[in-house]
Order: sequence, then structure tokens, then C-alpha cells
Amino acid sequence: MYYAILCEDVETSLSLRQNACVAHLARLQSLTDQGRLLASGPHPALDTEEPGSAGFTGSLVIAEFDSLEAATAWADLDPYVSAGVFSKIIVKPYKLVLP
Repeated sequence: MYYAILCEDVETSLSLRQNACVAHLARLQSLTDQGRLLASGPHPALDTEEPGSAGFTGSLVIAEFDSLEAATAWADLDPYVSAGVFSKIIVKPYKLVLP
């Protein structure tokens, strides 16, 4: 089943994100390689794809896991967590309807 992992950033997360980005993306690439990643990406702080120094307010990952517990455990081990990027993480079951 798919799970949505909704993450909210701390106020000044940009430098923290930059420091942990390579490791964070490597974990997402692993999900991609396993055919389990539906979508992922950050939420820009401004209404533009490239928010510059305004940075991001959070992230979304939608991926396939065996259970809610497995999805939560995966989210808790994200490099952005250990780097202090996220202030809050919500993991919910997700049902793909379209496309």
C-alpha cells in the first residue's frame, strides 16, 4: 500500500537541507530503484519552483510500504530527521485514484 509522508520544516531549514541533501536523495533513489516511489519533493516557501534563499517549508514522499509502521520507521530514519530539518512528520495511508 502507498503511504504519504508529510514533513514540516523548522523555520530556517535551508542550510540544514543543503548539508543532508545527498544522503536524503540517495534514500529516495533506493525507493525508486525498488519501484516503490510514486512521488517526492519539497514544498517551496514561495510560489515558485526555485524559492532561492526563502527555501522550503516541508516535503512530501508518497511511497509503497508493507505497513504504516514500516512507513513510519522509514521516515524516522531519513537524513533530514537526524540533520534537524523537520519539526513534524505525519505518515498516512494513501490511496491512488488517478491517473
